[in-house]
Amino acid sequence: MTEIADGTTGGAGGQGGRRSRKGLKIKRIFTTPGVHPYDEVEWERRDVVMTNWRDGSVNFEQRGVEFPSFWSMNATNIVTTKYFRGALGTPQREWSLKQVVDRVVGVYTKTGLEHGYFATEEDAEIFDHELKYALIHQIFSFNSPVWFNVGTASPQQVSACFILSVDDTMESILEWYKEEGLIFKGGSGAGVNLSRIRSSKELLSSGGTASGPVSFMRGADASAGTIKSGGATRRAAKMVVLDVDHPDIVEFIESKAREEQKIRVLRDAGFDMDLGGRDIVSVQYQNANNSVRVSDEFMRAVENGGKFGLRARLTGEVIEEVDARELFRKMAQAAWECGDPGIQYDDTINDWHTCPESGRITASNPCSEYVHLDNSSCNLASINLMKFLRDDDTFDVESFTKMVELIITAMDISITFADFPTQKIAETTRAFRQLGIGYANLGALLMATGHAYDSDGGRALAAAITSLMTAVAYRRSAELAEVVGPYQGYQRNAEPHKRVIRKHVAANTQLRTYEAMDSAIHAEATRQWDRCVKLGEKHGYRNAQVSLLAPTGTIGLMMDCDTTGIEPDLALVKIKKLVGGGSMKIVNQTVPRALRKLGYQDEQIEAIVEYISEHGHVVDAPGLKPEHYAVFDCAMGERAIAPMGHVRMMAAVQPFLSGAISKTVNLPESATVEDIEQVYMAGWKLGLKALAVYRDNCKVGQPLSAAKKQPESKPEVQIVEVPRPQRRRLPNQRPSTTTRFTVGGAKGYMTASTYPDDGLGEVFLKMSKQGSTLAGVMDAFSIAISIGLQYGVPLETYVQKFVNMRFEPAGMTDDPDIRMAQSVMDYIFRRLALDYLPYEQRAALGIFSAAERAAQQRGEDPAALHEVDTAALAQSAPIEVRKDVPAQPAQGTASGTSLESRQGRTADAPLCLTCGMKMRPAGSCYVCESCGSTSGCS
Repeated sequence: MTEIADGTTGGAGGQGGRRSRKGLKIKRIFTTPGVHPYDEVEWERRDVVMTNWRDGSVNFEQRGVEFPSFWSMNATNIVTTKYFRGALGTPQREWSLKQVVDRVVGVYTKTGLEHGYFATEEDAEIFDHELKYALIHQIFSFNSPVWFNVGTASPQQVSACFILSVDDTMESILEWYKEEGLIFKGGSGAGVNLSRIRSSKELLSSGGTASGPVSFMRGADASAGTIKSGGATRRAAKMVVLDVDHPDIVEFIESKAREEQKIRVLRDAGFDMDLGGRDIVSVQYQNANNSVRVSDEFMRAVENGGKFGLRARLTGEVIEEVDARELFRKMAQAAWECGDPGIQYDDTINDWHTCPESGRITASNPCSEYVHLDNSSCNLASINLMKFLRDDDTFDVESFTKMVELIITAMDISITFADFPTQKIAETTRAFRQLGIGYANLGALLMATGHAYDSDGGRALAAAITSLMTAVAYRRSAELAEVVGPYQGYQRNAEPHKRVIRKHVAANTQLRTYEAMDSAIHAEATRQWDRCVKLGEKHGYRNAQVSLLAPTGTIGLMMDCDTTGIEPDLALVKIKKLVGGGSMKIVNQTVPRALRKLGYQDEQIEAIVEYISEHGHVVDAPGLKPEHYAVFDCAMGERAIAPMGHVRMMAAVQPFLSGAISKTVNLPESATVEDIEQVYMAGWKLGLKALAVYRDNCKVGQPLSAAKKQPESKPEVQIVEVPRPQRRRLPNQRPSTTTRFTVGGAKGYMTASTYPDDGLGEVFLKMSKQGSTLAGVMDAFSIAISIGLQYGVPLETYVQKFVNMRFEPAGMTDDPDIRMAQSVMDYIFRRLALDYLPYEQRAALGIFSAAERAAQQRGEDPAALHEVDTAALAQSAPIEVRKDVPAQPAQGTASGTSLESRQGRTADAPLCLTCGMKMRPAGSCYVCESCGSTSGCS
């Protein structure tokens, strides 16, 4: 373990520049004395070329970048495009991962030396080498702002999470708009509680009626939307919180649900209500996550069926009483309709508050994992748990402990040199030094060790790791307090801080373990908590908070993690990018390891993996025991984890975190309002701090017929003879078009024949350099499609089924309208859709020509390209006639991939605004696996 030693290096401490005569003795974890960590890695040069999904043009190109050979191409692309600094094409542009790591770590090491963190320069060198080793080996990662800013000429902003405050004055409200705008401009997000603002049921000093917080939300939402659209590649992220006893709580709860109803009505009327569409700006509250802050008093009233008082903001008097269950039902109903509002448990949050003497915790960051004082920030880092699973399936407790020490030291150093967007945030953060260490790849670790995510053993292992992480982090914080002083607010909050530490210890004592792995981790956690308490009693703590669980979106991909944050695996089959371009479908590497752990032989593993590759799930896999199915349960698919399985996992780790957990509990589309009520109630009873839910497809295609009730009548029983479909053959002479194409280097020809008066009726395919078997298969497939068309199967149906189907060959094409194809089938049916489907049908499927995508990029309506002379249309073939209907949205209704279809359920997620690929859930946000962009979390 790290020792505290007398040293000659002095530095500014945490108490008004006090000099320290001690420093940390740093011990090695992975490095070798006399050997630089870069020299132990095989490096290779790669080319990073990113294309524009709208028109296929190259929008990023940097060749010859240098990365370790074991880094995936996906991680290479993300770091090169997002974290390399300097203008492209100039000598100042970074071209190697070494340069990025040197730039960042150099600032940390230099600052640590200058401020007395290390006993000697040798300790500083060990710190430097260990940090570099861990980063290039993907053992952990700082959050994105560190990579963006540290070591550059830009302000040294290291925090991704901010909490603001708003008072009941116009000056404060306008200041809130300004502060949020500055944070959004920098690519970060912020949260705020608006409960201090008077309700619309209260009077102003002038005698008029107050506007209420929901009205001011409109202005902030418009500001966020404007800055988002003019800013970087990701959406502005914000959280708006309102206390459950605010008189405007019902209006707040229903605000986004009403807007979602508006979206559906406008969409059906033909307006472009797609994400980023020209008409979506007319819809309000779309740039924020909303959460209701509930109290124990309210939740008990819900349990007992009692009344609950809504209180005036200035006087605190009850101005209205409501039925608690009815209000709770409104929350669940709104969440059922649109996913908002989430819920935050106020009394639980403040019961675990280390600094109550300095103010209550009223809000959170946009993803709900950071909860602390107003006008504060938190910088994050996440550990890749799979890096500590040894080949013999034991967990490397010693290395994990040392790595947590190293990371906490580095994170605290960063607050010393960091810049902040506002002076108030700077003062609060430097006074309380909030940190947020967390982890990623928990889902992969559980599967690899043979644990089902929703199991007692899985939860025990997760809880033990989390307890150890936070224990070591607080122990190191106490050691740092001895060296450079406790945080400035500690003396005022010493007793409540130590009370919270004792609560963590009590939770650790009650933790039940099941196997040797979690028992060993728990035993070390118990030792670390004991040392933490003793050192904290003597020296205090350097940090008011140390741990939380973030979404780990972009940095999870940077570390090549299979799973993000606390999440289970999304699916057993992934699409992997190749170094030379293109992609391939692979079964997660965690699956074979899990099968070996469960005792299966190589031949059995090979058969099971082949089955999973074909079907996307393990049900009925050859030789796999049904009792082992649960180990391979995922967030979506044939055996999706039940919603309460997610809640129970959050509850298992929450007592061992300073902050909260970024996670959305996904429910199936068939879930009821009662199901959401049960999840919200369970979250309170199980001690969670915050919870969000999302019902699949709740934002798209909701039935509107409920508002148009038809008169009830009993239909007469009739026997209806259904006409059999008749085949309509093509004439011997028919118009046809032959298209030569190339997909991923494979050449082919497609001949499409049409009826003289009524659309497509025949397709024939030929691939060059193909064997007799493939030629026969392609011929048979062509005949089947052609007969289907002639029997009246709509082309749109085929397009829905085959577009996005993924298999090799895949990659770049020579078609300017379709620059990338997931497979030959994907290309063929995209081309057929472009040639033979009307624009509005293609738009609904997300299929556009290059000209249409260019029009979208310019902010124009692509439908205008098809507003041509009707007389000319009358003389053309009927298939070319465009109905006078505005464009239907593409991204929101784009069909899922065949992989998702095979898994039995699609991932309800938006398409990436940067590269156009479907994103995937990461905590309570979304991340794009193609380019690393997120919906607001780093």
